[in-house]
Amino acid sequence: NGSGKSTLARHLNGLLLPTQGDVWVKEWNTKDKLHLRPIRSTVSMVFQTPDNQIVATIVEEDIAFGPENLGVPRSEILQRVDWSLEQVEMQPFRHRAPHMLSGGQKQRICIAGVLAMQPEVIVFDESTAMLDPLGRKEVLAIAERLHREQGRTIVAITHFMNEALQADRVIVMSQGQIVMQGTPRQIFSQPERLHQLQLDVPPISQLANELHKRNPDFPGDVLTIEEFIEEIKRLRDWEIPQSPNLLIPQSPDLPLSPLISVRSLVHYYMRGTPLEVKALHGIDLDIKKGEIVGILGHTGSGKSTVVQHFNGLLRPHEGQVTVLGQEMSDPKADVKKTRQQVGLVFQFAESQLFEQYVGDDIAFGPRNLGLNREQVRVRVRKAMESVGLGFEEFKDRLTFRLSGGQMRRVALAGVLALEPEVLVLDEPTAGLDPQGRKKLLAHILDLHQAGTTLVMISHNMEELAEICDRLYVLADGKTVMQGTPAEIFAQPEQLHQIGLDVPPIMALFEQLVKQTIKNTALPFTVDQALYVLGQVP
Repeated sequence: NGSGKSTLARHLNGLLLPTQGDVWVKEWNTKDKLHLRPIRSTVSMVFQTPDNQIVATIVEEDIAFGPENLGVPRSEILQRVDWSLEQVEMQPFRHRAPHMLSGGQKQRICIAGVLAMQPEVIVFDESTAMLDPLGRKEVLAIAERLHREQGRTIVAITHFMNEALQADRVIVMSQGQIVMQGTPRQIFSQPERLHQLQLDVPPISQLANELHKRNPDFPGDVLTIEEFIEEIKRLRDWEIPQSPNLLIPQSPDLPLSPLISVRSLVHYYMRGTPLEVKALHGIDLDIKKGEIVGILGHTGSGKSTVVQHFNGLLRPHEGQVTVLGQEMSDPKADVKKTRQQVGLVFQFAESQLFEQYVGDDIAFGPRNLGLNREQVRVRVRKAMESVGLGFEEFKDRLTFRLSGGQMRRVALAGVLALEPEVLVLDEPTAGLDPQGRKKLLAHILDLHQAGTTLVMISHNMEELAEICDRLYVLADGKTVMQGTPAEIFAQPEQLHQIGLDVPPIMALFEQLVKQTIKNTALPFTVDQALYVLGQVP
């Protein structure tokens, strides 16, 4: 985060102009304003935050906006809108209002809007960050098909290392400079250098690197599942005993009564209007004191809508939501008290920030609790330190001059300053670089160790697999699966049917079991995989 990727991307179609040097698109210099129209017709960009790109009040009108401004005939515009919606599988939403869509659905609309303009170059700036795993694969498949069938050039800015594997060439930036470039194999065979740059290698490559350290005959530059399996076959026929105790840990001892209980929850958006949409069709879940619960589901499955009922931002239209003993459908429920007890960090956490200075933003909640100046200061210091922001270093910094990752941590600190009993995190690591994700997750786990109950929404299967005690899977506004990570990820076919995936390491071992290693457990982390392969005592 903050290395200059998005700034560089905005120079590729003249949204920004060089302070020094030149940017050429075909034969045009971006500094020449006479050529800005053909430059921007040649190079289109899908931005990191979808709300920055949506301009119309109806989905199909938003997609038509670009071709209309290019002077495309109406009959062709209609064809392009139909085709673009089909490419991102958003046909059922063409008459919906964009602001009523989920973050991932908005991103698909932005991608469709760019596809409708049919540019020669498409720049994707973290455009898959808010999508579910299969949604990411679909967008990458679209990009690959445009490249293969129509000769489009694709520039993809990403923090997902697996996405970078599909590139012809990878460019790594740090502090506004290009510091590495080469093929994916050349880049990912240097894990130590990538770690120095706050990056990581894909899980399959990470496992291969660890095996190479233990057995030099196993190559450390393996990139794909297929390559990994071939190397396993080449070395020897691995016969590994099953390790069920490793992969299905004992559930923690938890109290019988939940802190939050949801039963048959139904919620409508725009209720009583022609645009009424039934978002939740009957959700059931429990959150018990001291656990970490993960909520996952395809884009638009209702995850964010559910958690906004936990602190009274939304009220149940049908069913029951009980939060720390209060029934949230009761008009007399003490919502102010609930919001002190249940903290919610939104999907785009940066949107929660509003004060000019970091310290003032974090202090807003404690001040509204009526605490005195010294009590507020103590809480602000404690909250900042708990998310890795030095009090003296950051309290007087301008909030909106921070990097995306730093703003995410300020928003989290602002909620923590209320000292909630339950912390709900909606996609907390989306858009962060690999090391930034690890640091934020470490801070979140520290909060759990200190006694905070955690609820976490994420599309990152590895994150949920590693840290959660239990998972709930939502699909089309319903609870469809629940259990431990091992129990949930042991059902890959059902996950695929609802738009999800299993962690890459588990996907690897699924294939290993079919092709070479028999009777083994299915690990979902690198450490578990090393254990199963007999490389950890």
